[in-house]
Amino acid sequence: MGTAATGGTPAKTSRGTRRGFPPLKQRRSRPLTLRSELGEVKLVVDYGQDPGTGQWGCPLRAAWQLGPHQKLTPGFAEKLCFTATATGSYEEAAQVASKWAQTIDDATLHALVQRMGDRAEAQAQSRYEQPSVERVPQRGASALGVLMVDGCQLRYRGPGWGKQKTKKDRVEWHELKLGMFYRQEAAAHTATGRGLLIDKLVVNWQDQSGELGRRLNWEARREGLGRAKKLLYLGDGAEWVWNLKQDRWNQAVELLDFYHGSEHLWSLGRALHGDKEPALAQWVGPLRHEVRHGQERRVLRQIARLKKRRGEAGKVIRREQNYFATHANRMNYQQIAKRGWPIGSGAVESACRQKQCRFKRCGQFWSKTGLRNLCALDEARRNRHWDELWSQN
Repeated sequence: MGTAATGGTPAKTSRGTRRGFPPLKQRRSRPLTLRSELGEVKLVVDYGQDPGTGQWGCPLRAAWQLGPHQKLTPGFAEKLCFTATATGSYEEAAQVASKWAQTIDDATLHALVQRMGDRAEAQAQSRYEQPSVERVPQRGASALGVLMVDGCQLRYRGPGWGKQKTKKDRVEWHELKLGMFYRQEAAAHTATGRGLLIDKLVVNWQDQSGELGRRLNWEARREGLGRAKKLLYLGDGAEWVWNLKQDRWNQAVELLDFYHGSEHLWSLGRALHGDKEPALAQWVGPLRHEVRHGQERRVLRQIARLKKRRGEAGKVIRREQNYFATHANRMNYQQIAKRGWPIGSGAVESACRQKQCRFKRCGQFWSKTGLRNLCALDEARRNRHWDELWSQN
């Protein structure tokens, strides 16, 4: 089907037929030059008509899953895509790649990521239509499976993007929703006591939370959620977070992230005492301690009995009273901590921070498709689907 030479004159084509491909009709030989990390690879390949389908094509391109105008070898393309997902921008990825290969520009990287990201997303959609099979079935059942959900805001190109005169928004903000799952056995600590997750999975989605739930549930079952003896679900105060839990994992224990709840205690304290110290700290500190150590019901009653006020402070007090009333049954921190379970959703917040470091840098404004393709490629790398993406079926 073809032979190769690096530089110089293209090698002559082989007249043999590649296994799995029928003999071509009206076969012709054509030169093909591909870029690799070692330089240009020049080939002479067969091109002709498939007798079964009547379509014209090149068996080598089909076998290597090369696009119609693709000029990169599969191995080179894989390394470039990996670099693009592991660095902070296309420009940075191009600079890194140029240290171990020939010079590559960020526009080529962007086009490659869009093509392979689109393939990764198509593979993901196909996977989620099938039952999830546990990846390590011989592993013992987990004592606890932990689910965490959060979101972060990213800048999109609005309908007025690139227009000199427009009444439409040039920039829009949209939430990227994230979900995480890990087995409690994967939680560890460094020598300095800092928390560490040896193994975890993270999925994200740009639109409705229901699709995030479908993806997270499929990936989590692949990692052992179905055999976990207990499930813990942590989130902040967003309504969609708890609606998603009710829809997907109704049996899981609910817990409001302790540090998020603490922020609302500080907000309430500022409405009552302003920013003056030490009155603010003297009011918030004991209540926060009591909430953490099993006295949350007493604190909730105290908050509910706060007198009404006028003005902006009154609005904040009413808002926070409603907040704590809504989450009253999700604040049993002492009971959860005694089991050795986490009381904070810092792991998924860290994942949000990592996404922001990649997708919310200075000068970055995304299209929905561009962000989705890069996210799909990144998830394939992080969630053990990378080899599937690059396999030649």
